[in-house]
Amino acid sequence: MVRGAKKAIAVGVAVAVACGLQKHLNFVPGPRHAAPVAAAAASMMMAPAAFADEIGDAAKKLGDASYSFAKEVDWNNGIFLQAPGKFQPLSALKAIDKMIEMGAAADPKLLKEAAEAHHKAIGSISGPNGVTSRADWDAVNAALGRVVASVPKAKVMAVYDSVKAITDPGVPAYMKSLVNGPDAEKAYQGFLEFKDVVEKNQVTTASAPAVVPSGDKIGVAAKALSDASYPFIKDIDWLSDIYLKPLPGKTAPETLKAIDKMIVMGAKMDGNLLKAAAEAHHKAIGSIDATGVTSAADYEAVNAAIGRLVASVPKTTVMDVYNSMAGVVDSTVTNNMFSKVNPLDAVAAAKGFYTFKDVVEASQR
Repeated sequence: MVRGAKKAIAVGVAVAVACGLQKHLNFVPGPRHAAPVAAAAASMMMAPAAFADEIGDAAKKLGDASYSFAKEVDWNNGIFLQAPGKFQPLSALKAIDKMIEMGAAADPKLLKEAAEAHHKAIGSISGPNGVTSRADWDAVNAALGRVVASVPKAKVMAVYDSVKAITDPGVPAYMKSLVNGPDAEKAYQGFLEFKDVVEKNQVTTASAPAVVPSGDKIGVAAKALSDASYPFIKDIDWLSDIYLKPLPGKTAPETLKAIDKMIVMGAKMDGNLLKAAAEAHHKAIGSIDATGVTSAADYEAVNAAIGRLVASVPKTTVMDVYNSMAGVVDSTVTNNMFSKVNPLDAVAAAKGFYTFKDVVEASQR
C-alpha cells in the first residue's frame, strides 16, 4: 500500500505543495532558518479578498528573485525521482502521510486553482531544462502560497519535520552545486520574504472532516472488488524501490504529458470526495503492517473513496488519463510486474476491477 499512498498525493495535489516547498528548502543554509521557512504558510481560506492580492503581489516579487534560478534547474533530471538519502520506504511513508493530512486540510477551491495553474504552466514549458514561462512561474507560486495559507501551521510543520527526517544532510549542498550559487541564494531570500507574507495570514483551525457517502452502489462494489483483490494486494512487494524507477524508453517531457492529464482530472474532482479519499488513505496508512499492506477494511474504504472520486469526473477526462498512461507504459512494465505476483491472484483482482469499473462508470456524471 506504500504505492497507493503515493498515488493519493497526486490525487490530492498536496504533493505539489510539499514538493514546491522542498525544492526551495534544498538551499536552506542552516537549521536555525529551517523552521520558519517550512512553517511558510498561512491563511487565505478565512481571510478577506485583499489577502489574495497580497499573496499574488508577493509571488511576483518571489519571481523577480527566483526565476533566474528556476531557469538553471534541470527539471528533466531523474534525480527528482530518487529518495533524498537512504531508501527507507516505511519512513518515507510517514512523510507522505503528513503530506496527505496537509492536503486533506487545504481549501478544495484553492487546490483546484493550484492544479489549474500547474496545468497552464506545463503548457508554457520550453527550453532544454523544461522551465515554464515567467508569468506561469509566478502564478504557480501564488497558487501554492494560497493553498499552504489555508492549512494550520502545525500541519505545515509536520510535513517539514517528516521530510527533514528522511533527507540526507548533504542533499542541500549537492543540489545547490548544480546551479549558480548566488542565484540560488537570491531565490532563497526571496522565498523567505514570500513566506512571511503568507505566514502572517495563517489559519489557526483545520477545516471540518469530509462527509463520507454510505450505502451507495460504489461502496457495495468496492467491497466485492476488495474481497476479490486482497490476496493480490498481499502478494505485492510494496517496499520495493521499483516504483521510483523511470519508465523505460520515455523522456521526462513525454511522461509529463501523462502527468498533466492527471492534474486536469484532479482539478475536476469533487472537493468533498477528494478530501474523503485523502482521509481514507491516511487511515489506511495507520493500519499498515511490516510488509506495507493495510488492513482489509481500510483497503475497501480506499477503493470506495477512489471509485467515488473517479465517478465525479467526466468519462472523457478519465479516458484522457488512461490513454496518456497507455502511451508511456511499455508492455514490458506490465509483464514484469505481473511476474512478481501469483498470476491467479492477479487475474482474480483484474476481473474484480472490471466489474467495479462498470459500477463506477454507471454512476459517472
